[in-house]
Amino acid sequence: MTRSFRRLVRLVVPLPGDLSLAWSTIKGRTGGFVGSFIAVAAGSAVITACGMLLVSGLGTGVTPERYAGAAVVLGGEQSFWLDESAEVRYSERVTLPAEKVAAVAAVPGVQAAIGDVNVEVSVLAPDGDVVAGPDGFPVLGHGWSAAALGPFRVRDGRVPSAPDEVVLDADLAARGDVSLGARVQLVVGSLPSSYRVVGIATAPGDGLDRQSAVFVTDDQATTLSGRPGRVDAIGVLAAPGVAPEQLAERITAAVPGVVAHTGAGRGDVEFLDVGDARSLVVETAASFGGTMVLIVVFVVASTLALSVRQRRRELALLRAIGATPRQIHWMIGAEMTVVSSVGAVVGAIPGVLLAYVMRAVFVLAGVMPPDFQMRVGLLPVLASLILCVLSARLAGWLVARRLANVSPVEALGDAAVEPRRFGRMRVAIGVLLIPLGLLLTWGNVAAPGDSAADTAASAVLLFVVALGCLGPLLLRGAIVLFGSRLNRQSTASGFLAQANARANWRRLSSATTPLAMGVTLAAVQVFGASTTIAAAQHQIEDGLRADHVLTAPSGAGISPEVVDAVRGVAGVSVATPVARMRVLLTFPSEDSTATKVFAAQGVAPERLSETMDLAVNEGDIAELRGDAVALSRIVAETVRANVGATIELRLGDGTVVEPRVVAIYENGLGFGDVTLPNDLVVAHTTTRVATAVLIRSVDGTDPVALAGTLRGALERYPTVQVGDREAFLATSGSGGSGDWALNLLFQTVLLGYIAIAVVNTLVMATAARVREFASLRLIGASRNQLRAMMNGEARIVVLSALLFGLLATIPPLIGISLGLTKSPVPSISLTGLIAIVAVTIALSWGAIRMATRYAMRPALIDAIGGRE
Repeated sequence: MTRSFRRLVRLVVPLPGDLSLAWSTIKGRTGGFVGSFIAVAAGSAVITACGMLLVSGLGTGVTPERYAGAAVVLGGEQSFWLDESAEVRYSERVTLPAEKVAAVAAVPGVQAAIGDVNVEVSVLAPDGDVVAGPDGFPVLGHGWSAAALGPFRVRDGRVPSAPDEVVLDADLAARGDVSLGARVQLVVGSLPSSYRVVGIATAPGDGLDRQSAVFVTDDQATTLSGRPGRVDAIGVLAAPGVAPEQLAERITAAVPGVVAHTGAGRGDVEFLDVGDARSLVVETAASFGGTMVLIVVFVVASTLALSVRQRRRELALLRAIGATPRQIHWMIGAEMTVVSSVGAVVGAIPGVLLAYVMRAVFVLAGVMPPDFQMRVGLLPVLASLILCVLSARLAGWLVARRLANVSPVEALGDAAVEPRRFGRMRVAIGVLLIPLGLLLTWGNVAAPGDSAADTAASAVLLFVVALGCLGPLLLRGAIVLFGSRLNRQSTASGFLAQANARANWRRLSSATTPLAMGVTLAAVQVFGASTTIAAAQHQIEDGLRADHVLTAPSGAGISPEVVDAVRGVAGVSVATPVARMRVLLTFPSEDSTATKVFAAQGVAPERLSETMDLAVNEGDIAELRGDAVALSRIVAETVRANVGATIELRLGDGTVVEPRVVAIYENGLGFGDVTLPNDLVVAHTTTRVATAVLIRSVDGTDPVALAGTLRGALERYPTVQVGDREAFLATSGSGGSGDWALNLLFQTVLLGYIAIAVVNTLVMATAARVREFASLRLIGASRNQLRAMMNGEARIVVLSALLFGLLATIPPLIGISLGLTKSPVPSISLTGLIAIVAVTIALSWGAIRMATRYAMRPALIDAIGGRE
């Protein structure tokens, strides 16, 4: 082992003797290390929570129910892979050709292969009431042969043998008070059919918690699904002695185009929401966790650097009495190791609680099922420990480097006053980032048409980093310009506040800069969301021309027969069916291709402008038939598509189409960024039904009378409801993906951590001024004057943070508004602005007042003779 390598190892891993000395130092200066400990513990909590979500997404799921008896469950490729590690889930179920069932059955080790078809149904009991699934979960119909995958057993009666016979699971029959021999109605889409209950079946294990099951004949199940020759999944029963994992490998090698799942992974095929949740959790936890790691490293490094800088006189004395630079490095490194390792371990406990809080928000947003299991393990804690220790050691090394490399005389001189020099490289980076951010938001340097979230994320980060680089200099300028106006020089407290701010602007900037960064991030999140919501609301309110809207409960949908029925009702001028899905659009990007997800709608083009005004800029929406598509302006700019161009589109079930662009419209936020023919969208959704029907009445028709006439015409469709314009607003958008809730969650966690860091820094910087306060008291300053002085400094901190933070939000918000609405004026939420100002004042003023009270507690004689 070379000498340089041994030196590096000791810099990273202190020896036991170093740790013992560090522990003695920490015990003697507990107050000076509390702030560093808090920063590390809070950072460890956030990293641990993200790590737990990531591990849970990779390794857990939901236990299968109907497929509990299958060794292997085969499904289609439910994701489009952007690369080897990134995927995008399709919004609809990807089915398999029915002929693959025979191919799977021929694989050695397969005892039986059974194709399963899922049909979402509504069950109407003999009294006409709808019998729902457990806890709002769906009721699914299947062919009886798939009952063997449970396995289900007939408790009473027999298996279905005729098209109008059905078997109910025992819990469903009990909830609906349905007995053997009774007649029930199964509503598929909007169409009800009468069935006679010939059997009651018991579910495997503890029963069905996430669904209810009804079984019809295999042929009837295929008919109801509307997809002849396709199956949703293939369940495989293994021959005796064959391991599921081994059998899965054999099947995937012998039968191309199927994805094999074993163990808990079988639930991903049975419940699409589980697979979607796993993918989303992994993606968001990894993305947000990576961002938080960088921020935690920055905050921990800044806090520890402040802690070490406050000891520069002590370190200078050590250099003066003969301590070598290497000894200074070892001492500070050992201290950082002790503080960071203990803080990381302590922070892991609230990190576990934070992970469960984040999980609850995922569930509340509807992007994670309530029964999704969390995995608590040591791996996230170890990862957090390593990251926190490394960041602390790096911070200690950077701060100690300057103190250790100067001569003892220079060290004592620097310790007497705050250093005035400011890094030229830091200033250069900060200055260059400002025009780069302006170009990104206003100069179309980024790809045109990029979403508001992408623009904000990229531009805001540049301005936030610029604030971090230039914050101290900006504060110094603000003190010169506004300091005398915020603090009257005629009073002792005002004079002291202004003098202290001028002399210690770098210390004051350690709190002002992160506070300004937090203001910027919070303002862009709040005002960016308010701009998006206001633009979408304006578009849909102005563009919706319908008088009445037909809707149905979630999952039921509206069948094409309903549209034909209402078109013949007296007083109805136009009836437009609307179906929704998410689509993937692939387009050239630089030297390769890119794929993005967009909300899509399927509409009938006949007289569309009378029910829905998309504000067409180019082309003719009436040509939306066959292989045609209309794009919003934002999407058209993103993919660089003009009217007449052909694009590559993946529908919700993975089907690839290449439609021709026939129109480009403006109101994509309100109605969806991609508009396709209604029959195309319906054919490639899981339920094969429309979401809503927009109805425009004949001029002069009484709305109340028409609503009554519509209800009469729809009596034979029991799940269809007649509503007003507000009913469509509830079904619009991308399907309630909950992105807004997730963004709010992550921004709350991020800003919460920044708030902790700001308060922590303010308390550290203020509490370290015990000797300064004592000196002022000895020369005649009263306690009230000192409090007034600190209030004056707090005014400088608050004003500067709000000024710099809000100024940094202007370019990104203008860019967002221009991209969404072509207007440079964003929609500012007054409530959000008041909240940002109030929180900024509360954080800074509260922290400074609390720390000031603490710093003035010691007796003057003790304070003046104590440590700095």
